[in-house]
Amino acid sequence: MATRRRSGRRPDPNEEAFNQAEKRAYDHPMFRPLLFDGYPRARFRWVDDEELAEARGWARVAGGGEIVVDRRRRADAEEWYWVITHCLLHLGFGHLDGDPARRNDPAAVAAACLAVARFQLDARLGRPPRPLPVPLPGGAEERLAADWRQRGVPPEYLDCGVGGHGSDLVQPVAPARRWVAPPVAGTRWQTWPERFAVGLAAAASAAVEAAGTPKPGPNGVARDNPWERARRWFVSSYPLLGALAAGFRIVADVELARSWEIAVAAVDAYAGEIYVNPLRVLPERQCRFVLAHEMLHAALRHGDRVAHRDPYLWNVATDYVINGWLVEMAVGEMPDGLLYDPQLRGLSSEAVYDRLATDLRRHRKLATLRGPGRGDILGHGAPGPGEARRGVDLDEYYRRALTGGLRYHQSSGRGLLPAGLVAEIRVLDEPPPPWDVQLARWFDERFPARERRRSYARPSRRQAATPDIPRPGWHRPEEEERRPTFGVLLDTSGSMSARLMGRALGAVAGYATARDVPAARVVFCDAVAYDAGYLPVEEIAGRVRVRGRGGTVLQPGVRLLERADDFPADGPILVITDGECDVLRIRRDHAFLVPRGARLPFSPRGPVFRMS
Repeated sequence: MATRRRSGRRPDPNEEAFNQAEKRAYDHPMFRPLLFDGYPRARFRWVDDEELAEARGWARVAGGGEIVVDRRRRADAEEWYWVITHCLLHLGFGHLDGDPARRNDPAAVAAACLAVARFQLDARLGRPPRPLPVPLPGGAEERLAADWRQRGVPPEYLDCGVGGHGSDLVQPVAPARRWVAPPVAGTRWQTWPERFAVGLAAAASAAVEAAGTPKPGPNGVARDNPWERARRWFVSSYPLLGALAAGFRIVADVELARSWEIAVAAVDAYAGEIYVNPLRVLPERQCRFVLAHEMLHAALRHGDRVAHRDPYLWNVATDYVINGWLVEMAVGEMPDGLLYDPQLRGLSSEAVYDRLATDLRRHRKLATLRGPGRGDILGHGAPGPGEARRGVDLDEYYRRALTGGLRYHQSSGRGLLPAGLVAEIRVLDEPPPPWDVQLARWFDERFPARERRRSYARPSRRQAATPDIPRPGWHRPEEEERRPTFGVLLDTSGSMSARLMGRALGAVAGYATARDVPAARVVFCDAVAYDAGYLPVEEIAGRVRVRGRGGTVLQPGVRLLERADDFPADGPILVITDGECDVLRIRRDHAFLVPRGARLPFSPRGPVFRMS
């Protein structure tokens, strides 16, 4: 029986070789900014080009970044890699910028191709499909072009390019694409040479890392970079933020900015790093404004103060406040398009948030320095060695840096500061009240103490000096009175230590007894919710028998209390957990008693008491 022939065409070896070379160019850090970032981007068109075929060329490049490749020319992967990188280097060297008449100047085109070929030979970017004269002449490209205009281009240097007998540089052969605005107003797209410079620096850093030596530069960017100059300006000339600027590290990485979708800048307070997009060009004065903005985000701990609020809307509110301060202090120059409203002057971040919360749909379209719909305050998820660099507590470091800078700023007479900023720095200088004091205040707000009265019906002990004078004694009237109660949702998972539960239950029982709360509804919860019913508060800490000790799913316990007929609908609930839980749907104001440093996997609406 005859065998059936396989369907489909056989793969073209020439096309496979081109695809390998194209992928190799996309993976090279030197050419990544030209192919991925900015506008326009370099792109390839695999076509049948009669004009290119007649000139016996492989490819040509246009100013819009389009590279036309003749599919009929044969080459291996190394030769195609030479052709592709040759066209990309024309863009990176700026040969298609400036005067369009240069593309029709044979001397200028020949000198440009020669300069690109010398770079390719030095960097070992593939193998030329046509043998080149050895050695290639040295000298500057402009000098060679001027010399060849007078004496004529030597014949052996006419074919150093990849466009054949014609020019490698042509006008766009396809209609120009619609112009795309930058994601953040006030910035511009980088030119081809600027993007190539970023890629060249990335390739150099990659080569240094591959060699096993550390990256050059203390802050990840060159000393003459505008971001680094702006950081040094704070250290030398602005004492309020000088200590902060000295402790932060600026990270300018194209791949990181692309993966985290950072349009201009973002900050990670835990890593002590400010991430900037090197493809966004800003003057030095605007870089100062952006750096001061991100440093204040971190130092004022805006990421930890979000509490029950929407994280992005809270980020927007703090942006309004910080930008207002910086404009008032005249720190640098604010880039166009940032969040600023003079009518919000003097308001706190919480007050601005309350205003924004009235129209969530409209305000979610506002853009931070990271871009529309994305906050520039990063959390624990951002990698980085910053936390290991610090030898003190993070809160202590930011507190010292800001309060010390404020004292030096005021003592040296460097000018007035916004009252709101000074007030927030003063708050940082005062340590927060202990957790048990905060818990006691919570009980005072929800369970007012019963009023005691003096009465002669129960006289007090008479004094020895005046035994004939009776004095009234303290007593509480014995009358029916409806007293409030509360619920206790105790996380009894295996991660909760007995010491933590003992301290928490002891404090709860003590404060409840002092405020004459008769009983509390106790629910133990791990994988299953166990209802212990109403227990006298004096017995909570001493006679409670813990059930469970499995995993942690607290939502059934919350649902049990909310649906209980004998529990008031507006009754407060105190959740005691170590943070390793999955409570995600909280519909009323609950209070949380957690260890210091624990991170809750949800946004609580009520207060959080952190046990030290």
